Amino acid sequence: MKLQPLDIADLRLNIFKQFDKRWFVLTSGDFKTGQFNAMTISWGSFGTLWDKPFAQVFVRPTRYTLEFMNKYDSFTLCAIGKKYKSALNLLGTQSGRDGDKIKSSGLTPIPSSLVDSPCYKEAKLIVECRKTYWQDLDASHFLLPEIEYKYPNKDYHRVFFGEILAIFGSKAYRK
Repeated sequence: MKLQPLDIADLRLNIFKQFDKRWFVLTSGDFKTGQFNAMTISWGSFGTLWDKPFAQVFVRPTRYTLEFMNKYDSFTLCAIGKKYKSALNLLGTQSGRDGDKIKSSGLTPIPSSLVDSPCYKEAKLIVECRKTYWQDLDASHFLLPEIEYKYPNKDYHRVFFGEILAIFGSKAYRK
């Protein structure tokens, strides 16, 4: 299925359902050199910051993808259909340090339109982002005690903000 460019104003997305139940594939690196890694994410947000549309993603320091997020200036978020739930599970539980988990997932990396990080042929929604900011979470700033329970190993996420440069989606994502 060929995805169509979407203006952000025309994007129809239940972000709570997408992050919490369907997930995104976060990918960072360089498609041309083959140096990239991906992981499944279920935490994040979309909004407007500094007069720009943004996506916000969270990556633990133990994740191999963090090396790519730190090194490269872009990332993609891809919503993949229910048919590929096992691929998403694999990308969320296996490490790219231990082998080519993207190949094992059965997903097909393809070049993005504006950023070096790849997207996937199987995607129904692609969001291409250029990094604009990062910050490590600081536990001393947690205002709810239950948040600390998400970090039994004290491996607090690094938060990345990316300016949304392009969106491509199926008809289901168009208003």
